[in-house]
Amino acid sequence: MKYETVILEKRENIATITLNRPEKLNALNDKMAEELVDVFGVADKDDEIRVVVITGAGRAFSAGADIQEFFLTKIEERKKGATHDVTKDFIEGIPLALARVRKPVIASINGAAVGFGCTITLGCDVRIASENARFSLAFARVGLSPEMGSSYFLPRLVGIGKACELVFTGKTIDAKEAKEIGLVNQVVPADELREATYEMAGSIAKLAPLAIRVSKRALRGMDNDLITQVQCEAFAIDYLRGTEDHEEGARAFLEKREPIFNGR
Repeated sequence: MKYETVILEKRENIATITLNRPEKLNALNDKMAEELVDVFGVADKDDEIRVVVITGAGRAFSAGADIQEFFLTKIEERKKGATHDVTKDFIEGIPLALARVRKPVIASINGAAVGFGCTITLGCDVRIASENARFSLAFARVGLSPEMGSSYFLPRLVGIGKACELVFTGKTIDAKEAKEIGLVNQVVPADELREATYEMAGSIAKLAPLAIRVSKRALRGMDNDLITQVQCEAFAIDYLRGTEDHEEGARAFLEKREPIFNGR
């Protein structure tokens, strides 16, 4: 697919997906929703990619959904009797496509992250924010409820009480508060965001990719009971013990050198 609203760049083993509607503060429209589902699939299937970074072009990460195109147009369509199956659009498509990416995904939040702009970061594995970033789950302000799997992820990140506060008030919080409540992992000066993001991405990309993928899957099993989770870990370790990367890592440790992992 040729992309119009996102940019996919690959450098070594790191892929960067940039939301690219800067004139609209990277607001989500139907085209971007379609392209995000596709680009997440591309990133997952490309074995050369070990880490994925998501960021925004210009001064915003994303200001949310495009009110005119995404909301008002659909309101008029409904008034005329048109029906719309939401299971086929971004409400399910994007979060499930993002969840299927087996590589670590880092949200590099360069500015305003409102509505969709905030909720898409919650499905990422790590969130690094610029000091300029602002966050708001402003859905109730337009008569809607949260989407993108945020009702699943948000309470697990910040607790049910704080999640209710953010959703019920629709208030805007700055990057400092976002860090304090666990919404983001790191906050850095604006001019250091790119460096901090790719420093972390690079450190992850150097490690054994199969081990990272298996670890991501295990860490996503938060709803399992202890017995199930321990069994999953045991199966994972048994699988990884048979990989070339495990042997390379063990031998490199004994030989006091940096390992070279090939994802096999």
